[in-house]
Amino acid sequence: MDSSDLSVIDSPFDAELSNRYLVYALSTITARSLPDVRDGLKPVHRRLLWAMRSLKLDPAGAYKKSARVVGDVIGKYHPHGDQSVYDAMVRLAQAFAQRYPLVDGQGNFGNIDGDNAAAYRYTEARLTATAMRLMSGLDEGTVDYKPTYNGEEEEPEVFPGLFPNLLANGASGIAVGMATSIPPHNVGELIEAATHLIDNPHAEDRALMDFVQGPDFPTGGRLVDSRSAIAEAYATGRGSFRIRASMEKVGEKGGGWTLVVTEIPYGVQKGKLIEQIAELIANKKLPILADVRDESAEDVRIVLEPRSRTVDAELLEESLYKLTELEVRFPLNLNVLDKTRTPGVMSLKQALLAWLEHQIEVLVRRSTTRIGKIDDRLEILEGMLKAFLNLDRVIEIIRTEDEPKPVMIAEFTLTDRQAEAILNMRLRSLRRLEEMEIGKERDALVKEREGLAALVESPARQRTRLKRDLAALKEAYASDERRTLLVEVGAPKELDWSAMIEKEPITVILSQRGWIRAMKGHVAKSEYASLKFREGDELWGEPIHAQTTDRILIAGDNGRVFTLGGDKLPGGRGFGEPVRLTIDLEAEAEIVAMVVVRPEMRLLVASTDGRGFVTSGEAVMAETRKGKQLMNLRDKAKVALLKAVPAGADSIAVIGENRKMLVFKLDELPELGRGSGVQLQRYRDGGLSDAMAFVLADGISWPLGGESGRIRSETDLTPWRAIRGASGRIAPNGFPRSNRFEAVPDASVNAQS
Repeated sequence: MDSSDLSVIDSPFDAELSNRYLVYALSTITARSLPDVRDGLKPVHRRLLWAMRSLKLDPAGAYKKSARVVGDVIGKYHPHGDQSVYDAMVRLAQAFAQRYPLVDGQGNFGNIDGDNAAAYRYTEARLTATAMRLMSGLDEGTVDYKPTYNGEEEEPEVFPGLFPNLLANGASGIAVGMATSIPPHNVGELIEAATHLIDNPHAEDRALMDFVQGPDFPTGGRLVDSRSAIAEAYATGRGSFRIRASMEKVGEKGGGWTLVVTEIPYGVQKGKLIEQIAELIANKKLPILADVRDESAEDVRIVLEPRSRTVDAELLEESLYKLTELEVRFPLNLNVLDKTRTPGVMSLKQALLAWLEHQIEVLVRRSTTRIGKIDDRLEILEGMLKAFLNLDRVIEIIRTEDEPKPVMIAEFTLTDRQAEAILNMRLRSLRRLEEMEIGKERDALVKEREGLAALVESPARQRTRLKRDLAALKEAYASDERRTLLVEVGAPKELDWSAMIEKEPITVILSQRGWIRAMKGHVAKSEYASLKFREGDELWGEPIHAQTTDRILIAGDNGRVFTLGGDKLPGGRGFGEPVRLTIDLEAEAEIVAMVVVRPEMRLLVASTDGRGFVTSGEAVMAETRKGKQLMNLRDKAKVALLKAVPAGADSIAVIGENRKMLVFKLDELPELGRGSGVQLQRYRDGGLSDAMAFVLADGISWPLGGESGRIRSETDLTPWRAIRGASGRIAPNGFPRSNRFEAVPDASVNAQS
């Protein structure tokens, strides 16, 4: 081929790629993923129902193989994969997926457990009465038709039927750059809201809440959002709905009880839900739950057995909602195509108004088409009546003329169609009774035409007729009650996780290299020497006695604090695990404190440059791996200590590296959640060595060392008392050379317990 015959267009690659992707994106948005606001269908669903109608699969007829339907759809209307078309058909037939199924399936069309449908060669299908309502009027000139992809046939652009399918059955889809998610609703409520809008098109969005209470899912459940939250979602077209399973406490003989789930949230597969709950039990993440049993038959029945009859039923229920899909959020994104095929997010009111506008247009087009058919019929009837009035002459013309049609047209002023109809009349139609029937038919048609003409010309009549039709539709679904109950509850409760953990005593042991473990029981102090560590490692500080329900606080000298659950610590067998695998403590940071922390307790924290403050147990709780910054440090300072403040403590004792001690009132220290603190003691050289909170009347005591077990006490601390920030005086004679306030055995003050 001559290169001169080729048309080569020089264009930048990025521009061409952008143009082609835009075409693909628009095709996905307008012809695949988003539903039409008028009939609530995507093209694949519309083509499925159209093909089934063409196959005459009406509700009163016989079923046909799904393979036949799928074959017709992909062969005539929808040139895509057979499996995707069959999946769409299966969903239209699933009573747990569609609030009002459009396909009546026979065979295995899947189940709520999450099992797939049988192959299309095994299943059969036909249309439902709802689908027939949705397609009602297709033969009455109500909608436009367009050629199919190969131009051989035609298909409707939209369905005209009086059924609010978009909101009744909902929709979901992911396009390019946008998505849609619409929950199903109750038809009766939608019709009431639509009827209200016919009379009050400018009504506020929130006024519709008097009719549409919220989504109505085919699987039931409970809608637990507040009325205001639901109204806000409907007013904007965006939001989400909290859906909970229907669960009740059922008593048993002997005082025992179980929780029984009878309805699960929409879109949740029952099989996976039970696996999820069983996994919680196996991994001991919900110790207050002992067993889960699936006793479902046609109805859902999941039995949840508590660990013991003393378990708080409300706590177990709330825990299940929080940890499993017994509570889910269903998103609302009312993104649809309007009558111009333009995508956009609509409010509930806008969607209903667009549907009503479509129904008015259908009503007018149906009436106009009917008027045209009446005019055609009246033309024929008028010609027949002329023939009856001149019957003898008509018979004579037919018998004597070779071409009777032009003669009759000229003599009786007939149209070509009238003359043709007279010539096609049977002899039995010439009886007197037939003439009377034609007259009655003409009068009836004239009267009908007058009514239709008045309807077409009067918007008020159109609204009245539409309200009457909607009332009839509501009556057809009168027996369909709301399935999803509205039970408003507050925000999700913060659960007391300690109540779910078996309370057992443990001894928490930390090594100098940062290996942590929890031995069962409270290990006696005499046994500390027998504890084993890795080579070159040894015990850090003193082990602490705690419970599995406690929170263990670990503080680094960089000012960060971390919280570990007593039940999450590695067991006492072996050497434990490096604590830095659990918390993000910097490699160069050293651990300065490990204490059992409770929300109500108070803690004293101080840095090496002599600054400090009091904080609360609640403020230092940091469940995340990264922990939280408790103390902001200056220059090269580090955290020197973090100790519990004993109950009744009223004073603070501070000692510096220069062995000067200072005592001042606890009230002089601020209580902070985070900060740098204030100056506890002032130094010329060195910094803070130790500090503690104590009861001034009890004085300060310390062991004298050795095996004597003697204790030295200093009750008169007047020489060392001063205001906070003073330099202090040399510590009392005999004060420990370690320059620290060492714990006295069996004393009431123990910073690590």
